[in-house]
Amino acid sequence: MKILSGLRVFAVLAAVALAVPVFAKPTVTTVTIAQSAKFGKADLKAGEYRLMIDGNKATIEKGKNIVAESEGRWEDRDSKSANDSILIGEDGRVKEVRFSGKTKVFVVSE
Repeated sequence: MKILSGLRVFAVLAAVALAVPVFAKPTVTTVTIAQSAKFGKADLKAGEYRLMIDGNKATIEKGKNIVAESEGRWEDRDSKSANDSILIGEDGRVKEVRFSGKTKVFVVSE
């Protein structure tokens, strides 16, 4: 009897654990911008930056300083990206961030 009630408790706990959304860690990567670009309200010079995306907020850091922030959204694409890359539009704005081996991209709000 105790074994049966123990299994029921375990089953309930397992169901609750699956129902609770997993709190995702922020996505953090180093990106190299080959040309000047605008990210949010900030103008970025060519160079290497640290990009952190936490939910729908993206932050770009140079060293320990935050140099740009912007909101955005995650979208799915039909195919996986071949490598980490940043799509910059004709107007010089960062449009989206792609991640190697992933179909999800982060689309930057304007």
